[in-house]
Amino acid sequence: MNSPFPGLYRAASAFARPSARLLRSTPRSSPIADSVCVRCRRQQIRFNSGRQLADDPRWVSPVDQPAQIVRVGKRHGPGLIILALIPVTAFILGTWQVQRLDWKTKLIAKLEDRLVRPPLPLPPKIDPEVIPEFDYRRVYAKGRLRHDQEMLVGPRMREGEDGFFVITPLERGEGESTVLVNRGWISRKLQDQKDRPLGVPKDEVVVEGLLREPMKKNMFTPDNKPEEGKFYFPDVYQMAELTGSQPVLIEETMVPDLVEAYDRTEKGIPIGRPPQVNLRNNHLQYIFTWYGLSLATSVMLWMVVRKRPNEALRRARISRQL
Repeated sequence: MNSPFPGLYRAASAFARPSARLLRSTPRSSPIADSVCVRCRRQQIRFNSGRQLADDPRWVSPVDQPAQIVRVGKRHGPGLIILALIPVTAFILGTWQVQRLDWKTKLIAKLEDRLVRPPLPLPPKIDPEVIPEFDYRRVYAKGRLRHDQEMLVGPRMREGEDGFFVITPLERGEGESTVLVNRGWISRKLQDQKDRPLGVPKDEVVVEGLLREPMKKNMFTPDNKPEEGKFYFPDVYQMAELTGSQPVLIEETMVPDLVEAYDRTEKGIPIGRPPQVNLRNNHLQYIFTWYGLSLATSVMLWMVVRKRPNEALRRARISRQL
C-alpha cells in the first residue's frame, strides 16, 4: 500500500499490534477480558460487522432505561444498633430470671417447711407487723362466727363454676381480738344464707387454717364497693375496719377430697383450700425464653453483619479495580 507517510503508517501499525496480541492472549475468564468485552462489544459489532447498536436485540436505549443513582457506600443503618441491643437485653433479662428462680425456690422451700410444723394457737392479740414472718404458718382459733357481717368476695371460679369466697369475722373469747376467716368457696346459687342453713353454724367453732399475709390488688381488679356489699378483692385492712376486727386473715383449710367437696357443696358448707403453697414458679420457662431469644437474635445479627454486598456495590468495586 502506497502512502504519503510510510513512516507514520508503520508506527501506527506497530502500536496497534501489541494491543491485538494482548486481547488474543488474555484469558476469557480474567477481569481484563470481561472488562474489554463489556466496553468494546458494541464497538466491535459496529466496526467489524458493519452493524449499528440498534441492530443488536439485546441493546437497550438510555432513553428507555435511564440511569439511576444507587447508594452503595453505606452497608448498615441505625437498624443494626437496634438489632444489636436485642440480644444484649434478652441476655440481661435471662440472667435476672436466674436470680428470680433462686429466690422463688428458696421462698417456697421456707413456706413448705412452715406447713409441716404443728398448728399454733392464735394469741389473744396479734401484731400485724409480724404476720409476714408467719405467712403460711398453720394456726387454730376458737370463737363464734359473725354471719351477720359476712362478706362475699368474687366472682371466683372453681372447676368451671362461678362462686364466691366467704369471709366471716371470728369473735373470740373475752380479752381476745376478733379476726377474719376465709372459710372457702361457695357456689353463686348459694350466696343467700337461707339456701345454706348448715353452712352458717351458730355454735362455737374451732377454725384451723393458714395465717396469711395481706395480698396486694393488681391494676385490673376493680375497687370494692362495701356500701353496696360488693367485694372484688379481699382487702384485709378495709374489711377489718368495717367489722371492727384486727387486720388478720386466716384461710381455713381442708384435706383435698373430691367426695368431701361434693358433700360440702350439697350442704352449703364452704370448701376450704388445701394446705399447700400456691406460689407460681415459672421462672425456668422465662430463662429458656430469654436466653433462646438472645441466641436467635445473635445469629441474626451475625448474618446481617456478614451479609454479602449487593449487586450495585459489587459492580462499583469491580469498576474501581479496573
